[in-house]
Amino acid sequence: MGTLLRWLTRLVAAGVVMAVLVVTLGWWMASRSIPDYDADWTVSGLDAPVEIVRNTAAVPHIFGLTDHDIYYGLGFSHAQDRLWQMLMLRRTAQGRLSEVFGRRTLEIDDLMRRLDIDGHASRSLNAYSDDSRAIMQAYADGVNAWMRLVGTEALGRGAPELFLFEPQIAPWRPNDSVAISALMALEASTHHEAEILRARASLTLPEPDRIADLMPNAPGTGAAELGDYASLIGLDQTMFADAGHPSGPRDALHPNWQGVNRGGASNIWAATPERSAAGGALMASDPHITLTAPSLWYLARLELATGGVIGATIPGTPIILNGRTDRLSWGLTSAYLDDMDLFIEEINPENPEQYRTPDGWATFETRREIIRIADEAPVTITLRATENGPVIPGAHWNLDSVTPPGHVMSLGWTALSDENTTIQTGLRLMRARTIEEALEAGEDYVAPSANLLLAGADGRIAMQVLGHMPWRLVDHETQARMPSRGWIPENRWQGVTQYFANPTFLDPESGVLGNTNNKMVDRDFPLHVSFNWGDTQRITRLSRLMEAREVHTRDSFIEAQLDTVSAAARNLLPLVARDLWFTGEPAAPGTPERRRQRALSLLADWNGEMNQHLPEPLIFASWMRHLQQRLIRDDIGPLADEFWQVEPVFIERVFRDIDGASVWCDLRASTLVENCTDAARFALDAALQELTETYGNDLESWRWGAAHEALHEHPVLGETRLFSWIVNIRQATSGGDFTLNRGAAPGTGPEPYLNTHAAGYRGVYDFADPDSSVFVIATGQSGHPLSRHYDDLGELWRRGEYVPMTLDPELARAGNLGITVLTPAE
Repeated sequence: MGTLLRWLTRLVAAGVVMAVLVVTLGWWMASRSIPDYDADWTVSGLDAPVEIVRNTAAVPHIFGLTDHDIYYGLGFSHAQDRLWQMLMLRRTAQGRLSEVFGRRTLEIDDLMRRLDIDGHASRSLNAYSDDSRAIMQAYADGVNAWMRLVGTEALGRGAPELFLFEPQIAPWRPNDSVAISALMALEASTHHEAEILRARASLTLPEPDRIADLMPNAPGTGAAELGDYASLIGLDQTMFADAGHPSGPRDALHPNWQGVNRGGASNIWAATPERSAAGGALMASDPHITLTAPSLWYLARLELATGGVIGATIPGTPIILNGRTDRLSWGLTSAYLDDMDLFIEEINPENPEQYRTPDGWATFETRREIIRIADEAPVTITLRATENGPVIPGAHWNLDSVTPPGHVMSLGWTALSDENTTIQTGLRLMRARTIEEALEAGEDYVAPSANLLLAGADGRIAMQVLGHMPWRLVDHETQARMPSRGWIPENRWQGVTQYFANPTFLDPESGVLGNTNNKMVDRDFPLHVSFNWGDTQRITRLSRLMEAREVHTRDSFIEAQLDTVSAAARNLLPLVARDLWFTGEPAAPGTPERRRQRALSLLADWNGEMNQHLPEPLIFASWMRHLQQRLIRDDIGPLADEFWQVEPVFIERVFRDIDGASVWCDLRASTLVENCTDAARFALDAALQELTETYGNDLESWRWGAAHEALHEHPVLGETRLFSWIVNIRQATSGGDFTLNRGAAPGTGPEPYLNTHAAGYRGVYDFADPDSSVFVIATGQSGHPLSRHYDDLGELWRRGEYVPMTLDPELARAGNLGITVLTPAE
């Protein structure tokens, strides 16, 4: 027995030693790819030495003799810190993820091949100026220089993920940057899915005209309501018997993985010197994106021949998208310009290779491509295109739910262009010295549509809508709000409008300009810009904060950027709870009625602040979520699963009974006639039951931050049990879907209140003292989970703190983390 115990002890000890050795070896191998910021490298392709000074926040300040060398240094820095992220963005755009991840990503590759983003990017290079092409080549040379050093110097393959996945890494090319910019356009686009959802709702609603409630226009004058989808396109309603089936979950690598309500979003605002306490123009910018680890954003400073430029870049592209020089600052929000249309294409029943056009049958443009799949046989797909755009199979975006038999759906999208020069706008902005030069740079911009806000050292401010706008005819049968018949001449695009047709706002009398993805113009179709806007709530809060002070400061702009008061809560609670507050006798302790009364009492004293330390935001968010579902599920059935994210305008229409919208309160399946007070009470009870089961019986102990953690998830390893605790970042946060400090939640799933879509970058610029400007990103500069710079800025971001955004080279060098010197090879 003693001998057995001794051997068991030895075996256990040996196992422990082996485990420790394996972990140590893995840790050592992975840590080899953490770049040394204080190193000298000899590289080819430079005109003169380049210095990359990493300041205390690991932000590279890049100095060199020529602009060519500066962009080379940016490519080098991006690859040092974010190589894996860049490779994944490129593979996604190319439709080549399945070569690494297998069948998991086949649907994504299929979609990207059909959109041909990589092909359009390659062909678009010819539309760029010689100077722009030279810059993108210099950037690519910098990326490739680091990848060569990884191989020759055994630097841990450049990223720890490359020990788990071993794809062959091709050299970086200029068209890869163009393709990534188009991929970002797809991630920010929602109009195609809004068309599908509107059509599905029309087919499912017992009273199709009630779609004006469920998917309301932004406040303000809108177009006349359209008919139901089936009759509008002249097809039999019975063809769409299954229109209500819900969409399935998407892979985190999918460009549209969060669905129709989570496209691009942002806040931007600026003030002239007359509205500034210090006498210089002020500006704030915080673009909202899906939270990932690492963040999509990367901070950098370039010392160009025209002067220093500093701000936020996207690894893989050579431009600063949000930032400033000593003369100009700029920021972007999604403009929600409707630049996508879905077309129903009729197939010739006598020849499936043909489709109907205004001039008769035409043959599909067809080609085949092979998608290689890891550990499986490759798949050959047939790509088809019409005069309106590429044909998209029904499996994508739930298109099959609105595609009639004998038809297919094609996509018209301005980004699918062989002259997509969007990156050139960024390159011109970085060298612009005046508002006029910056506005002229917007002529090159194609997609995604954006609002460009500008503030200058001369005190002027401006906002310009960027992006190509489809030229539609007035008598378009669906006004591009739902899929339309592609063979009807009135539905077809006539090209795109000229740049001057895009809205412009210059030097306003009020001294303040801003946008929160809200409706900005009220023009008739087809120059309307959009019917779908990204915000109806945040703009009311921003307007109040801007009007509350005669003059502003950098700190007041920061305060507004971090504001967590929900305009939706302040608007909805008096409506929804008006007949529930302070009514009835006190209920017995421990009863559902007592719990309801306590919750209502808390909400009655609440100011609408979505503070992470309070229970009221959690009660409000859950109540509105359950209320919306109670109002709609008996009318639209499973399609209600597409509407878990609360639409405040819908609830307001119902409780104000706008155009008879209170009919939603009555349950069709019930013999009783329920009113809106009944619906509100039942929904509150359901919400409190849900929260009690999750957080316990003590309402006062509930905390919004416990449910509303910001989840920065690694798109590849984030869902694996072995690595998720290393690569994912979770932080309790304030804010919500409708606050300026936005933290949007999915509304569904096991954690419906998680913060998954927020400001990945924040910047505030003050031209009274430019070097007092500040910025921050949501994670850290490094994409390496073992680096201390993987999440160091994330804690500042969570607390609402920033780092200096200075162009002073001496401040960058003071206390630097290291200086990388790139010396040209002989």
